Amino acid sequence: MNHTPTSRRSLLGAMLAGAVLSAAPSAPARTAAQGGPAPAAAPPGAPRATRPLLIGTYTSAEGGGTGIGTATYDTLTGAIATGPVITGVDNPSYLAVHPSGGTVYAVDEQDRGAVTAVALSPDGAHRVLGSRDTGGAGPTHLSVHPTGTWLLSANYTSGSVAVHPLADDGSIGERTDLVTHTSPPPGPGQNGPHAHQIVTSPDGGHVLAVDLGNDTVYTYRLDTTAGTLAEVSRAALKPGAGPRHLAFHPGGRFAYLACELDNTAVVCGYDPVTGTLTPGTGQTTGTGPGTSYPAQLLVTADGAFAYLANRGHNSLTRYAVEQDGAALRLLDTVPVGGDFPRQIAFSPDGALLFAANQRSSTVTVFRVDRADGALSGAGGPVAAPVAVCVLPL
Repeated sequence: MNHTPTSRRSLLGAMLAGAVLSAAPSAPARTAAQGGPAPAAAPPGAPRATRPLLIGTYTSAEGGGTGIGTATYDTLTGAIATGPVITGVDNPSYLAVHPSGGTVYAVDEQDRGAVTAVALSPDGAHRVLGSRDTGGAGPTHLSVHPTGTWLLSANYTSGSVAVHPLADDGSIGERTDLVTHTSPPPGPGQNGPHAHQIVTSPDGGHVLAVDLGNDTVYTYRLDTTAGTLAEVSRAALKPGAGPRHLAFHPGGRFAYLACELDNTAVVCGYDPVTGTLTPGTGQTTGTGPGTSYPAQLLVTADGAFAYLANRGHNSLTRYAVEQDGAALRLLDTVPVGGDFPRQIAFSPDGALLFAANQRSSTVTVFRVDRADGALSGAGGPVAAPVAVCVLPL
């Protein structure tokens, strides 16, 4: 499946939210007849708050955005109010925030891949700090190491992963490493490696890179002085599985893979001492026959439930997490309220789940029931041009 932009695809907290909200008109309420649920009214006397929301897009796509979208959301109702755009970033298709909350990082998903840093300002005067080449093509994912001193990125088209140092002001330094996945051979129907995600394990001891093109997850140890990666293990998925995104259980001994091409979710054991990931058997997404191109899994902070975004089925699958993380049990699927949910994210308190719907150019919002994990529509859908990433702060 081609992953080029043209074909497929908190520290500032309330201060930043207030600044963005003052610059943006309120989003109109939606009714069921308009294509989505109206935001629910807050209970009488309930405290209200707004927080910032950032939205990634493809600037090169027809109908795409002009940079990183800003917005705010109501923490009780989920209603979104859109704000100005942070310009000067090309194809910011994935976003990640620094642990300090003061800087956001974006991939520049294009042939000459790059990563860009943006300083977030309480007065809304957000400032692009600069960009650095990733050394590869088509970066689709990035993450900040828990120390806040290294930026990790995955180049999809060229099948490589990169490391950049981060300065005290959040700016990005010159690349310190680039590792290309030269083996094993590509999986069925693939023309080469396609690194789709790079994340740090919960214990902070290892970095894992998910490669869709060769059905492999690589485990690296990051030298936090030199900024270099050393491979310590690799996990093979079933040929043609197409692993795309991995999410860890908070216990740190299990992780879950969304496999794009064979339409499965895979429970993996994880050894934090050696970094070894051991995949189990792929299981159903609840979307019926055929493939629905699963995009991403999320796990609740208490480790009780997991959610999977299904792009072809336009749904969210809910799983119960059992056996201390060792098992997923399918509960149900719910319509996402948009077309092609590319990425999903929890609000910081875990009470809301946001979905970026690429083909319908919308963001939809759900409440998460803490008792049973059930999802119910909240604010939205809200227009967001070619929404491919949503980052609630």
